[in-house]
Amino acid sequence: MVLTRRPPPVRRADDGAGWPAAPVRPSAWYGTPAPAEAPPEESLTIAKFHAPEIMFGEGALAEAGHAALRLGARRPMLVTDAGLMATPWVEELAGHLRAAGLSPTVWAEPTPNPKDHEIAAGYECYREAGCDVLIGLGGGSVIDAAKGVALLAANGGDILEFEGVDRSRQPIPPMVMIPSTAGTGADVSQFCIVTDTRRNTKITIIGRTLVPEVSVTDPRLLTTMPDWLAAATGLDALTHGIEAFVSKAHNPLTDHHALNSIALVNGNLVRSIDCRAERSPRLLMAQASLEAGLAFTNAILGAAHAMSHQVGGLLDLPHGVVNGVLLPHVVRFNARARPERYVPVARALGVADERTPATAAGMAVADQVRALADEVGVPKTLGELGVTAAHVPVLARTTLHDACLATNPRAATADEIETLFRAAL
Repeated sequence: MVLTRRPPPVRRADDGAGWPAAPVRPSAWYGTPAPAEAPPEESLTIAKFHAPEIMFGEGALAEAGHAALRLGARRPMLVTDAGLMATPWVEELAGHLRAAGLSPTVWAEPTPNPKDHEIAAGYECYREAGCDVLIGLGGGSVIDAAKGVALLAANGGDILEFEGVDRSRQPIPPMVMIPSTAGTGADVSQFCIVTDTRRNTKITIIGRTLVPEVSVTDPRLLTTMPDWLAAATGLDALTHGIEAFVSKAHNPLTDHHALNSIALVNGNLVRSIDCRAERSPRLLMAQASLEAGLAFTNAILGAAHAMSHQVGGLLDLPHGVVNGVLLPHVVRFNARARPERYVPVARALGVADERTPATAAGMAVADQVRALADEVGVPKTLGELGVTAAHVPVLARTTLHDACLATNPRAATADEIETLFRAAL
C-alpha cells in the first residue's frame, strides 16, 4: 500500500490574520502525564498486570540467544516473513542463536494478517523439525503467527477453535518476541489475531498464556520499515493507547502506560518517518509501542479495534491504516456518552488544558487523531481502502462478536456500529 503524505503544516505562534495559534506537538515527551483520577463513583479494585521480561535498547537483539537458552531452547523455531528476510536482521539473529549453541529452524511463510492455514503449516514445520521454543522476529502478523504455532504445538487441533478467552488446554512452548515495527505491541500482549479464511473475518484469541516470556526491543530494527508501515504501526500504537485508557477494564497501572504512549506517538511519529537518521524519535516510538502494548494487553481495547479486525479480515488491509480511519469516529461516538475519560487523553495530545470542557476535549482528541493521520498520509475514508456500503451490514454483524467490543466505554448496537461504518465511508 502506498500512502500519500500531505505537506507538513507551517507551525506559527500567530498566522497574522487573527486565527488562533495551531497546536504544536512537542518534539518528544520526557515527562510523566498528569495522573488520571478515578471518578468518585468508581470503586477501587485489585488490578492484575501481565508483562514479560523486557529487554529494551539499541543492540538488544544480541540478548535473544541467551534468553532462548535460559528458556530451555535447543532447536528454536525462528518465525519471520519475506520482508524481514530481505533485511540484515534475520541473519544477525540467527548468528546470535548459533553463538549461544542453538540450532534454529527458520520459517518465513506468514503473510500480513496471518491466515488459519498458514498457522497450520507453521505448526507442521515446528513439529517436523522437533522445535522447542518459538522466537518471533517481525511485526504484529509475524508475532501472532508465532503465537498461533505455539498454541497448536501444545494443543493440536485447528487454530480457529481457540477463538475467545483462555481456550488453551495445555501450557504452550516458551516464546521470545522481537518487534521490527513500532506499533503492534504484540510482543508483550495476551492477544493473537488470526484471519478465518472461510468466513473472511479475523478471530481474536486472548489468554494470559499468550504473554511471551521475553520481549526484546531493538530500535535499530525500525530503520528498515517502509514509510507506509511506520505510519500504519504508529497509528496502531496511538489507537492502543487511547482505547486502553478509556476501556472499561482500565486501572491505574494501565493508565500511566497508555497516556505516556499517546504523548510519545503524538510527539515523535512524524519525525521518526521524516528524519530516519535521528536516533531519538525512533527510540521514543519503540518505547511508545512497548508502553501501549503493556496498557492494552491489561486493559483490553474498544470499538475501533473490534471494527478494524472485521475490515482487515474481509479485505486483507493493513490494520493500523484501518484504525487511523476509524478511530476519530469511535472517539466522537464514545465521547458523547463518557467524555470525562478523554480529558487526560486530550492533555497528553496537547489539545486541551484544565479549563477545557470534557465534551470539547473528546472532540479535540478525534480531530488531533485525524490531523496526525493526515500528516502521515493515511486515507480519510474506508471507501478509499475498498470498503463499500454493501460490506457494512456484515462488518457490523461480525463486529458484535469481537471480544474487544466488550470493554468499549459505551455500549453499541448493531445499528450504531453500522452508522459508524457508514460515517467512515
